[in-house]
Amino acid sequence: MPQDHFVVLAINPGSTSTRLAAYEDECLLFDTKINHPAATLKDYASNVAQFPLRREAIRRALEEERFDVRRLSAVAGRGGKLPPVRQGAYRVDEGMIDFLSHRPVDDHASNLGALLAYDIARPLGVPAYIYDAVVMDQLEDIARLSGLPEMRRKASCHALNMRAMAIKAARERGWNLAEKTCIVCHMGAGISATVMHRGRMIDVITDEEGPYSPERSGGLPNRQLVDLCFSGQYDRLSATKRTRGRGGLMAYLGTNDALEVERRIAAGDAEARLVYDGMAYQVAKHMVSLAAVVEGRVDLLVLTGALAHSAYLRERILPRIGFLAPVAVLPGENELEALAFGVLRVLRGEEQPHTFKEGAPFCTEA
Repeated sequence: MPQDHFVVLAINPGSTSTRLAAYEDECLLFDTKINHPAATLKDYASNVAQFPLRREAIRRALEEERFDVRRLSAVAGRGGKLPPVRQGAYRVDEGMIDFLSHRPVDDHASNLGALLAYDIARPLGVPAYIYDAVVMDQLEDIARLSGLPEMRRKASCHALNMRAMAIKAARERGWNLAEKTCIVCHMGAGISATVMHRGRMIDVITDEEGPYSPERSGGLPNRQLVDLCFSGQYDRLSATKRTRGRGGLMAYLGTNDALEVERRIAAGDAEARLVYDGMAYQVAKHMVSLAAVVEGRVDLLVLTGALAHSAYLRERILPRIGFLAPVAVLPGENELEALAFGVLRVLRGEEQPHTFKEGAPFCTEA
């Protein structure tokens, strides 16, 4: 007999925090954030090395919430730096744990998601999954071309939240996303956009190519960037930080706080207005450019991410994109909900999970 109710714990490790949420079906049971001070993390050689610290912090948080883990049907962790994977769920197994523990593609906090989920799920005899990992790749071959054969465009974007909000917006309209085309833009510390055609992200604009954001430079003029890198002012690390962490609003205005920028604008700061308006301008320009991929046949546009809360930005973006299609605004960083709801679809049999197999195309075993 099919199970009537499912309880899912979602885990999203960040650089200095771990977010947890538990859902019974679509009902939120609790949502909490565990902060990890930078001073506490500085002595760890990698993100994965923080596993014991993070696991103990999660244990204490669950105790404080008085949450009985024996209720769990599954645990969902943020998908980390595996080789490119398909959209949807992957069941966490020993092979995935071994890869993320010893040879991840990159050192990233999301690598802990599968490890923490598996550690909680295994003693309970329930499955652990990752869902819409940060390395999810569904690009068309033509979209991978960069202009230099030694460089291939990557699908790196805010895939988890973007696809979840596209699914949500479609369902609110009674649509099947697999039959529609939409363009989704996530606006947060970084800004990325994707065009989803029949449920697949067939092209993306990454936060390295697209609009500047609160702390990232976005796409830059190539020749000027090359000249800057060889100017003697920067080494590899400092040049990277200049474009990713100290770019965008931070570079122009000395802050990555959008609310602070809006306060300056309200006080009459003309430079803050120009720079902030410029970010909105670039968001709109890049979203509209993705329409060319599908010959302008777009059913829906979606704005999401923390900055979608800003009425100021919406007032400057919507008039520039609204001619393409209706616009849905679904603000917020919704990764925990996206993880849990994705795994719920697997538990209900609405989606089938993949199996990680190192070296296989898209790391999927048929």
